[in-house]
Amino acid sequence: MRTVTIGILGSGTVGQDVLNLIGRRQHIFDDLGVRLEVAGVLVRDPSKPRNIPSDTPVTAQPDFLQECEVVIECMGGIERPLELLRPHLRSGRAVITANKALLAERWDDLRAHALDGRLYYEASVMAGTPVIGPMSTVLRASTFTRLQAVLNGTCNYVLGQMEAGQPYAEALAQAQALGYAEDPPTLDVGGFDTAHKLTVLARFSADGNFPYQAVQVQGIEDVTLADIEAARAADERIKLVATLERQDEGWAATVAPRRLPATHALCTAGASRNAMVYEGEECGSLIFAGGGAGGMVTASAMVGDLLDYLLGFPGHVPLH
Repeated sequence: MRTVTIGILGSGTVGQDVLNLIGRRQHIFDDLGVRLEVAGVLVRDPSKPRNIPSDTPVTAQPDFLQECEVVIECMGGIERPLELLRPHLRSGRAVITANKALLAERWDDLRAHALDGRLYYEASVMAGTPVIGPMSTVLRASTFTRLQAVLNGTCNYVLGQMEAGQPYAEALAQAQALGYAEDPPTLDVGGFDTAHKLTVLARFSADGNFPYQAVQVQGIEDVTLADIEAARAADERIKLVATLERQDEGWAATVAPRRLPATHALCTAGASRNAMVYEGEECGSLIFAGGGAGGMVTASAMVGDLLDYLLGFPGHVPLH
């Protein structure tokens, strides 16, 4: 058996589910001839109760990262995870992350490692619904023309509640009470979470250096019940849509509320889920839809990335 030492940054919902899913899939690692050893889980408060295996080493000190072959980052944020991951990546070791904000906003620090195949981040867009894998491999044989996507579950929920007659403020408060929205919720309803994800997708389809600052962002805060009713009267629905398409000699990336026909794939396949319509000259129109958030959904993609690493597959390489 080959021993592979891993470290986990963060033990919120996703971090706990990653650890539990690794335990459930132990037979797969056994079949690969791999013994996984968790060197540590970095947290703020080690005394806090957690739903993880009892023998998991939990600590507030990051020293254990020095002995890890792979680090799985589940903590979120930008500066702190980058500070912890930078020396690990520079030493040529692998990182698995779902951190779309870090990927979008600090690409200059990460791109060289991604090009070397050391960065795995399927879960950063649409969580456990695989879109980055296909876009970074087989779809490159097709000439990309356009994509449209619904990428934020909080906005989906709020707009859905508004369709049922709830005013925006009440729908948002309910989303927060259910734990769907961040506090404050600006990252979600302001469109910035969607813009982070669109930036990541653009680097596989348009430009490997696509900058986050190039995305034009408008959130759903100004959508009213009157807007919802006007769309319904025209047999349309309002969605927060991320769009990437060619414009003149470059690419236009936008995030904004859009009225779409009720029969549009983003309104049917993506009725209450994340969804993406990808268009290429040779491959035609492809529809991806599924769970785009949640602890175990996200963990499924992150553990899948871990399996890819153990099998010898490189991480997700952007356009050169």
